[in-house]
Amino acid sequence: MNTNPPSIALIGTRGYPYVYSGYETFAKELSERLVEKGIKVTIYCHKNLFEHRPKQIKGIHLVYLPAIETKILSQLSHSLFAFLHACWQPYDVVLAVNSANGPFGLLTRLFRKKTMINVDGLEWMRPKWQGLGSKYFYWSSKQATRFFDLIINDSLEMQRVYKKEFQTDSKVIAYGAEPRYSQNPSLIEKWGLQPNSYYLIVGRLIPDNNSDLILEGFLQSLSDKKLVIVGDVPFQDAFAKKIKARSQTTDRVIMTGYVNEAETLAELYHHCYAYLHGHEFGGTNPTMLKAMAYGCAILALKTPFNDEMLADGSFGDFFNKSIDSVSEKIKDFDLHPKRVTDLKNHSRSGISKKYTWDHVCDQYMDAIYGLMGIR
Repeated sequence: MNTNPPSIALIGTRGYPYVYSGYETFAKELSERLVEKGIKVTIYCHKNLFEHRPKQIKGIHLVYLPAIETKILSQLSHSLFAFLHACWQPYDVVLAVNSANGPFGLLTRLFRKKTMINVDGLEWMRPKWQGLGSKYFYWSSKQATRFFDLIINDSLEMQRVYKKEFQTDSKVIAYGAEPRYSQNPSLIEKWGLQPNSYYLIVGRLIPDNNSDLILEGFLQSLSDKKLVIVGDVPFQDAFAKKIKARSQTTDRVIMTGYVNEAETLAELYHHCYAYLHGHEFGGTNPTMLKAMAYGCAILALKTPFNDEMLADGSFGDFFNKSIDSVSEKIKDFDLHPKRVTDLKNHSRSGISKKYTWDHVCDQYMDAIYGLMGIR
């Protein structure tokens, strides 16, 4: 009988502990908990992002591989190299994230590796992947359903999409968040902000986050509060440039760029009057989960995914995809501060068991043992 602990490889993130986006947060929170439960975890890291390259941190084994450094090929080529490397290692299970890596499941299938993939959202519908990029993501998502042993979606709505589009079953495991309360309100003063004096947007400046729509709706509302936009893009981009130029025409908008200090970002969440969420094509969104866990009043774009997260309005309110709708909802929030306070007091209740990292880890443990034939 094999008494060695199960071993898994995690492929498709930028690495550990490089926390850049939802995937890296996922890698950190899941891997640290798996190690505590006796699972041997190896994370493949994007070599050029790490000046220091220790082989192990917190019991997590780290492998650094290069990439073809272009905007389109960087992460995809890194994943390909990681899959090729993983095929020759004695991992019990390979866990991939991002449906773009779907075709690489052919490699692990040829080497008879047990595999699962977290496919994330509707990548083929995102405006930034128009044309060939969109076609690739749709094709790669379909390949994932062919070559991986287990498909993981992060919401019931995404599960329905994969059943309809690709006639495949999947397991739903959401992302997690940990409830938090304000610890240092003074951290927001660097932008001249006071508690409840601003609306907040957090996210990359890309079309599918609809920050341009929200910005125009906010300006149209004539709210006496500020709009704080946290985020940017790591490349020159016409859409981001347009938003930055528009924000410079008024003193009602503050653009912080990236806020890499976790404590500072948390305080921006804690003390906003309301958090505005325009993400359109995804399942369980880590940014909105954080807003819930940090006690924000939430005003979100009306989508099936956001409906699911906010329990059809139990933990937030919605706007439609129009400037007028955003404007009217902001006016309504401004006129009803008690309702906003009630939403804040209730939002952490939305972090039910399925949205806790411990429960997420337990579900991945079950999936690992299931693939290994151990129940």
